[in-house]
Amino acid sequence: MPKYYEDKEEDTRACAGVREDFKACLLQHDCVVKEGKMPSECLKEGHCKALQTSFFECKRSMLDTRSRFRGRKGY
Repeated sequence: MPKYYEDKEEDTRACAGVREDFKACLLQHDCVVKEGKMPSECLKEGHCKALQTSFFECKRSMLDTRSRFRGRKGY
């Protein structure tokens, strides 16, 4: 679940919760912190794969006409 702070602005964009968790996962991963690699390089190595898939499914559900009835995927 996303981390909320008192002074933080609320993000009203679609898939904001998944986006925030995906970003936090990448930036806090050992690949970025200890090895000093770019987050895009860590993605190619397969880190945070579950959140990447969830974010993709959420964005794809925005284009799916069936989502009118089912609602968007993600949180």
